Amino acid sequence: MEEVCEGKDFAFPKQEETILSFWSQIDAFNTQLSLTKDKPEYIFYDGPPFATGLPHYGHILAGTIKDIVTRYHSMTGHHVTRRFGWDCHGLPVENEIDKKLGIKKREDVIKLGIDVYNEECRSIVTRYVSEWEHLYAKDLVYKGFKVMPYSTGCKTPLSNFEAGQNYKDVSDPEVYMTFPVLGDAHGASFVAWTTTPWTLPSNLALCVNANFTYLKVRNKYTGKVYIVGESRLSTLHNPKEKPKEAVANSAASVPKNAKNKGSSSGKADNVLDSFEVLEKFSGASLVGTKYEPLFDYFTELSDTAFRVVADNYVTDDSGTGIVHCAPAFGEDDFRVCIDNKIISKGPPILSFFSKTASSSILTLCSIPAVLSVGHPHFGDSDSDKLIVAVDDDGCFTEKITDFSGCYIKQADKDIIEAVKAKGRLVKSGAFTHSYPYCWRSDTPLIYRAVPSWFVRVETLKEKLLENNKLTYWVPDFVKDKRFHNWLENARDWAISRSRFWGTPLPIWISEDEKEIVVIDSVAKLEKLSGVKVTDLHRHKIDHITIKSESGRILRRIDDVFDCWFESGSMPYAYIHYPFENRELFEKNFPGHFVAEGLDQTRGWFYTLMVLATALFGKPAFRNLICNGLVLAEDGKKMSKSLKNYPPPMDIINDYGADALRLYLINSPVVRAEPLRFKKEGVYGVVRDVFLPWYNAYRFLVQNTKRLEVEGLAPFVLLDQATLQKSSNVLDQWINSATQSLVHFQGCNVLHTGHGSSPCNSKSRTAKRNNAINVVPYLLKFLDNLTNIYVRFNRKRLKGRTGEEDCRTALSTLFNVLLLSCKVMAPFTPFFTEVLYQNMRKVCSGSEESIHYCSFPEEEGKGGERIEQSVTRMMTIIDLARNIRERHNKPLKTPLREMVIVHPDADFLDDINGKLKEYVLEELNIRSLVPCNDTLKYASLRAEPDFSILGKRLGKSMGIVAKEVKAMSQEKILAFENAGEVVIANHSLKLSDIKVLRDFKRPDGMAENEIDAAGDGDVLVILDLRHDESLFEAGAAREIVNRIQKLRKKIALEPTDTVEVYFQSLDDDTSISQRVLHSQESYIRDAIGSSLLQFSLVPSHAVIIGEESFHGISSMSFDITLARPALIFNEKAILSLFAGDSKFAQNLQTYLLSRDHSNLKSEFQDGNGKKIVDSIEQQPAAEVVLGQHVFLSVGDYVAAKSG
Repeated sequence: MEEVCEGKDFAFPKQEETILSFWSQIDAFNTQLSLTKDKPEYIFYDGPPFATGLPHYGHILAGTIKDIVTRYHSMTGHHVTRRFGWDCHGLPVENEIDKKLGIKKREDVIKLGIDVYNEECRSIVTRYVSEWEHLYAKDLVYKGFKVMPYSTGCKTPLSNFEAGQNYKDVSDPEVYMTFPVLGDAHGASFVAWTTTPWTLPSNLALCVNANFTYLKVRNKYTGKVYIVGESRLSTLHNPKEKPKEAVANSAASVPKNAKNKGSSSGKADNVLDSFEVLEKFSGASLVGTKYEPLFDYFTELSDTAFRVVADNYVTDDSGTGIVHCAPAFGEDDFRVCIDNKIISKGPPILSFFSKTASSSILTLCSIPAVLSVGHPHFGDSDSDKLIVAVDDDGCFTEKITDFSGCYIKQADKDIIEAVKAKGRLVKSGAFTHSYPYCWRSDTPLIYRAVPSWFVRVETLKEKLLENNKLTYWVPDFVKDKRFHNWLENARDWAISRSRFWGTPLPIWISEDEKEIVVIDSVAKLEKLSGVKVTDLHRHKIDHITIKSESGRILRRIDDVFDCWFESGSMPYAYIHYPFENRELFEKNFPGHFVAEGLDQTRGWFYTLMVLATALFGKPAFRNLICNGLVLAEDGKKMSKSLKNYPPPMDIINDYGADALRLYLINSPVVRAEPLRFKKEGVYGVVRDVFLPWYNAYRFLVQNTKRLEVEGLAPFVLLDQATLQKSSNVLDQWINSATQSLVHFQGCNVLHTGHGSSPCNSKSRTAKRNNAINVVPYLLKFLDNLTNIYVRFNRKRLKGRTGEEDCRTALSTLFNVLLLSCKVMAPFTPFFTEVLYQNMRKVCSGSEESIHYCSFPEEEGKGGERIEQSVTRMMTIIDLARNIRERHNKPLKTPLREMVIVHPDADFLDDINGKLKEYVLEELNIRSLVPCNDTLKYASLRAEPDFSILGKRLGKSMGIVAKEVKAMSQEKILAFENAGEVVIANHSLKLSDIKVLRDFKRPDGMAENEIDAAGDGDVLVILDLRHDESLFEAGAAREIVNRIQKLRKKIALEPTDTVEVYFQSLDDDTSISQRVLHSQESYIRDAIGSSLLQFSLVPSHAVIIGEESFHGISSMSFDITLARPALIFNEKAILSLFAGDSKFAQNLQTYLLSRDHSNLKSEFQDGNGKKIVDSIEQQPAAEVVLGQHVFLSVGDYVAAKSG
């Protein structure tokens, strides 16, 4: 392996660019597909692409989830074809082009030319008619006239799920106006309320609730008589009104609840002071009453219109209890007016079609529920027409003479003024409510009657709900609540759009509507028309006509498909099914996996489910991951204008794509919750994950290179069988932990239900696809690798415990790093590739890229006990540190004893056996005492786990909690031994009850002498009393601490070899001499060499660092760091040249001029000997290491003392 730089110099973004170039060079993506081409298919469906804007964090998040899952399944032996989204038609693209070209109205497109417009649309993006024909055959398609959400900004109707994507709280005008009752003795008027004044010119009826009580009241101040709902009388109250004359009280009863309920105008004064009740009657009695219309635009409908009808959709929570109906602009208005024959259904019209066997000519069928309207494809009787008095651009037509050409929302004020001028305005104000806006143009939607083609979704409702149960979602609550509820309230889907850039509806119809052809293939269109077809967009086929057998000329209807229909069709359309790839589709449908944002529950997820259910009776997908919304740090929506978020490319250029991926995937957003994006969070991933991971890798590389520097055989990876036999407990632990990681990964997040799994079927059902669990587990594993295995094994990895043990440790670390890279490759594809490309140099037969590798397979378990013991060991270390911090006892201060209290004998054996040295060294404690008598140092108490038991026990929780808390110590011990207890007829397990151990301090000992800490499982007790016998050990740690800090200060690498010199600055040196003598072994192990007296520093030594320290454990001293320096045995060198001092001096000068590491290697190559024959005019001499020269002062001192 090649040397690698320090972590601080490792530029993650630059390395990622290098990897991108490498992948391009080896054509990684296509090579991977080629390598897996004969493997089982794993079908991934991508959602609609984003052709109309630059990628943002939401796109990156969704892309990351998809990339992780597909990379994983490629590594687990599947052929995964990644295909970007399908829909690049429709409103998103047209909206961008409208902005670019300044398109305001539909006529602007016609003037420009559909061909020019469509080519503009094509320029900013990068198909499926057979499905349409199948829907016809199943009687799931019809043509109708329906009040639909309509976007005046995009000039097209929207489906119900599109309309629900962008609600805003807005302030609209609210108006109370009168409709005089014809022939009423009191001259009474109905009072209605609306927040859409622009609909008033189209009023055709008033609607009451038959079950409500209504009042006829006289205003005491104005004398005007109104009819209003009893519970809504307060809405008429206007405190600004002043009395004109006194009016006698009526004998009729006054409603007790007649108080102002918070209309926009007026205060909560008592309404009884303003009105006299003349009559009280039921809503049903008002039905059929005729009234005078506000405007005279529809006087031709007077025979059937302008009367009162009744329906239960009228509520008493707002308004006056009387609703004004404009059937062309309200779904309920339309239904009520049809039901009450205000407007006519008209003659039978085109709706759905049955195909004849031979000619594909579809016959006309009658659907009585469809309205006849003034439209080329609908009824032609003038008396039956419903005039939609608002055009496609949202402007009034010539029918509304006073406001013709005016945009409806802008006309509100003028209409209110007109109502006021007619003396019909009761009052007006403002009303704040939630209102739907177009998800693309961000303009307010209106409800407008439009001709459209529909898919019968309502008839599929039960099957949709059934199919939803067959799918697996992460998180599951989105499926069970949000999506389930949406399906439960599903309505027929309007799939046609009066637009230009899209796939044309493949319907050719005769002028008299007697014949219609549905085209299900290009070949059929070419055959019937005799025209060669190369492009299916409108400007390429609208001119094509078909001549029927009867001689009629059929022309294509103008509409195009809703782009969501295309997106929902992608599972079959992208492989041109059923014309091609029939076996591929039928073997792998439903697809294995989809992933998009929470908003797609009403978008793509919905259309996928509807079309798959309609066509195949199945769901479109088996598994789904649904992510939440990425917000700015301030909790608001990310906005370019507000500049409240850092651009994604800035983050990637600063920290790298892998860091951003890991930050997003390890956040609440994968639980479909919102994420407040923080730049610091991405940096935290680099700091807490990648740098420690990289440093562990670098430590491995450094120490494999050290073997060669020290003249040992190059590093060779030991085989797995040898590593599994290692007697070192931490080797056993990390090998077992790695297998647990592989096992966990295999049963969890990415196993999306395809084929068998390493985990049993029960856990697979419970855990598969759980992205929430996997990333924290992976990160904890990496944390354990760097902070436990590498940290506690530094001596072994540096070779201080022998060469064989060192090679075992290095091979174990190498193997674990390689396996963890393969496991993490789907999550962090760049960083793992960087490490793999260097590590593969010592692996024979390795794959060219880590992404060509197979995902690691579990190679046996059995280490659960040691994994649990090491986990508990780390808990013990943390608890002991907490005790030290509470009592201001730093780790440099040795303590006499610690007691570990736990009932598990196996764990105590481990902690007092093979793990003991790590605990004592890490905590600087002299002895460890295990204790399985849990009552010796602690009292036990039990607490119920409310988070687990609350839901399960419900009302019984209180009784159970009381009895659990009252458990005696004997009962608690028995419960721990049995693992179960029955309380109040409920069986409780160990996971249901928390057993807490409260420290019981021994008699006669104060808190500053002994203290404890526990986590409910293990109790740690530390003896804090001062012990003079531990002084020298503490002082030694202080010296080592200063040496390590000085090394760091002068930027030495852990593998840099230096000699360390100590010089006492005290008048009395006895303390330091005693410390250095008694702690010599500890100091040598800690710093990797002997601590030398300063008096031994050679005159030719290169000093690289020195510092003075004072008052350290009652000592003052200098520490000096120097490069290893040669020490000569001058007497022995003189003997080489028969006492010639000049020759001897020349030899020493020559050796000192040589590079120290090269000289060391030459002696190693010569088995400790070197012939020096390159000194001019001087005889050759054989120099023997350890006889004539020593490579360091430390070697000289060791030889002398030996």
